[in-house]
Amino acid sequence: MKAEVHSIDFIPPEERHGRVQNLFFIWFSANMQVTTIVTGALGIVLGLNFTGALLAIVLGNILGAVFMAYHSAQGPKLGIPQMIQSRAQFGFYGAILPLLLVVIMYLGYFATSAVLGGQALAGWLGMPLDIAIGIVSVVNIVLAVFGYDLIHQYERWAGYLFAVVFAILTIRLLDLYPLHTLSGGHFVWSTFLLAVSISATWQITYAPYVADYSRYLPYDTSINQCFAYTYMGSVIGTVWMMAIGAIAMTVAKNAFNANSVAFIADKMGGPLDNLVFPVIVLGIIGVNVLNLYGAFMSTTTTLHAIKPWRFGFRSRISIIFAAGIVGTALAIWGQGNFLSNYSNFLLMLLYVLIPWTAINLTDFYIVRQGNYDISSILNPGGRYPAFNFRALITFVITVLIEIPFINTTLYEGPVAKIMGGADISWIVGLILASALYYVLMRSERHNQRISSAKTTHVG
Repeated sequence: MKAEVHSIDFIPPEERHGRVQNLFFIWFSANMQVTTIVTGALGIVLGLNFTGALLAIVLGNILGAVFMAYHSAQGPKLGIPQMIQSRAQFGFYGAILPLLLVVIMYLGYFATSAVLGGQALAGWLGMPLDIAIGIVSVVNIVLAVFGYDLIHQYERWAGYLFAVVFAILTIRLLDLYPLHTLSGGHFVWSTFLLAVSISATWQITYAPYVADYSRYLPYDTSINQCFAYTYMGSVIGTVWMMAIGAIAMTVAKNAFNANSVAFIADKMGGPLDNLVFPVIVLGIIGVNVLNLYGAFMSTTTTLHAIKPWRFGFRSRISIIFAAGIVGTALAIWGQGNFLSNYSNFLLMLLYVLIPWTAINLTDFYIVRQGNYDISSILNPGGRYPAFNFRALITFVITVLIEIPFINTTLYEGPVAKIMGGADISWIVGLILASALYYVLMRSERHNQRISSAKTTHVG
């Protein structure tokens, strides 16, 4: 298989290929892994009972996946990666702000997942953890260099394997711990809302790279089909894995304090426990290649804004390798106190990603209705300004207004305190950013109505 030759450039019609059904496997497989399981345990850690934690998992994912799945439908229509689209909203250079924040997100997710992948490989082959983390990262680097088609193939075949193995694990867990026996904790509305926020965050943090994996699909691919296959794959995989995490933390409060992979393997029992380790390694590779590929796309977009040039295969290898090294170093350095640090990381991301996703979706579906000048997105001096201060102001104001509503171990806002610790900042952020951007873009909406018959221009 040949390595991908495109990076942030437009995918021409003659190179469009693939089936929209493959989007199900991308997002199903990306979530069928141990990091998702650990995230599902957080509701129990916060003090919820199992019923409350499971309800928060289902509700948060159902709501959060709506936004990430609508981003998926942008890929076939525009034929460019997700984050470079931000130039149409934030400006050619203004888009660097969300791009840098997203790169930090990718590297953070890469590092946290690499720790778990390293634990699985080390437990399987009996090697030192640091070396195991490095080996998993090298595999991710190779996959990311080959790019789009190989990633799709990997996720599809891995998805079948994950479904079988985790079905066995689920049956085993329910046999050991029937649902009616799961008890402990309390149902507190404020804690429940915080747990919903964590699950919604999980889905929304995929938003900055969802369209990267649909941009090769034919232009006439149905928006509804893009949405449906992405949404179902992500929700089914995530709810399933998070539910396993909630069960594990309910029956063993220290399940993920030391080595979460070993705990899961132990629950498989018998000769099947050794199967868990390679499957978890494959699962971490499946999600971390997306993080690395996304880091490459966003870094390339940022560098391209500073000095436009065509990124060839050599620069592709260099950027992916550098991102992999940084992510691996963070993983090795930050192994301790994993669960607490990971929870804080997820929540902090929420506050900066919410305004971006609201602005992007409002612009695509309401303001411009999918009509963009691709040449101006890819080249400076075109239709879109260097800085769109309307989007930047919306972004900053939304983040500032979210602050009183947030609740993390680092900071609890005054409104969150009044609400007993509930965190509804993501709801406030989505509504505020969408409404404010819509109002401030009044002139663009007027121009769009005048040229409503105009189709997307590709230059």
